[in-house]
Formats: sequence, C-alpha cells, structure tokens
Amino acid sequence: VDQEDERGEALRGAAALLPSPSRGDGSKTPASRILALGLRSVAPTARQGSLPRRDVLLMLALAAAAPAARAASASSRCPALLNHTLPRLQDEKPQSLCQYAGKVLLVVNTASYCGFTPQFEGLEALNAAYAARGLVVLGFPSNDFRQEDADARKTAAVCFDTYGVKFPMFTTVRVRGAEAHPLFAALARATGSAPSWNFNKYLVGRDGSPIAHYGSTTGPTSAALKAAVEKA
Repeated sequence: VDQEDERGEALRGAAALLPSPSRGDGSKTPASRILALGLRSVAPTARQGSLPRRDVLLMLALAAAAPAARAASASSRCPALLNHTLPRLQDEKPQSLCQYAGKVLLVVNTASYCGFTPQFEGLEALNAAYAARGLVVLGFPSNDFRQEDADARKTAAVCFDTYGVKFPMFTTVRVRGAEAHPLFAALARATGSAPSWNFNKYLVGRDGSPIAHYGSTTGPTSAALKAAVEKA
C-alpha cells in the first residue's frame, strides 16, 4: 500500500467519525471525541513515517470544523425573514423559524379576547386542509390592541383547549410600532401594511418572500385567501 493510499484511508476514517446529515438522527460527535479517535487511528501510521504530521493536523482540524461549517451552510439557506428564534407558547421552548424554510406560511397576529378570536377554528381548518401542499399557519399572540391575556397559560388554553389549535403558536410579541418584533417589522415593510388590528394575515412564499397582507375581516375561509394559498 503506497503512501497516498494510506493518507486516503486515514482521511476517510476521520470523515466516518463526523455526524452525517443523511443519517437523520441529528447527533453530533464532540470535537474532543473526534480528536481522541482520530489520534488513535492515525498515530501508528504517523509513527511509521508514512503519514506526515501536517496531514494529521489538517485532518483533525477539518474534522473539528465540520459541524460549524454545516451550521453556517444551513443558516445561509434560511431566508432573512425567518432567521429568528422565538419561544413556543405551550412550554416556551425556543423554536427557530428557519425550520419553516421552503413552506408556504400564513403569519397571523392573534388575541384571546377579540371579536375575531373565533377565526382560530378556521385557521386550524385551513392549516389542516393545505398541510399536504406545504402550508403552515404561524400564530403570534399580541397585546398591542389590549385584547390578550398577560398570563401565557390562559392564552394557551384559549388556543389549544377552546379552539383545538394544532398549528405552531408562539409567546406574546409586539407587532407594530417602534418595538415591533423584527419579523412583523419586516412584513410591514415588505407589504406596506402593519397590523391594523388582531388577526391580520401575511402570506409568505416558499422562498421567504412576503406575498400579500390581509386584514382582520378577511377570514380563513375567504375564497381570495384560499386561492392565494393554492397559487403560492
């Protein structure tokens, strides 16, 4: 076996230690384990003089840097509009909106004590009806219009218990004005319309570009809204 073959085998061995996106288990090998296993696998060859020390160091540096490189690549694929992390309503567990990249999104500012609150039922039906086509409704409670509870548990009860919402809901945010969450600020800039009341709706395309804004009176069963979702 010549020197080049040995180098190739060592490099392939190091690559096998790295987490592979195709495995689908989301696991990551700590850099310390990569280092330990890598040193054990290449040390005999290195001592024999057939694998130059610079190749060993390069191999280990690439192995340690690979997870960060993959993370940077994933971030670059996330549209700027979705590059935010927010706590979800039911348990405040942080959720990256990047997970919805490539989906058709309907972003809605919601409230628990509004005349339009029954739209939750229609929004859930819309979400279920078009899920197979890639639609995801995203709900963002807001007290900007003084119709949301300060207690997140009560907000969650209205969404999940009263109306049976299954689409993603997040914790309360500001949706208009100088303190608006960056997501809603970007939607307002792109469409020229900030939320004028609760249950305004923003349709976002698969590429993360806002398509249209709909006011509170355009309900989830609206023919115009459904047609836009089907076209997106």
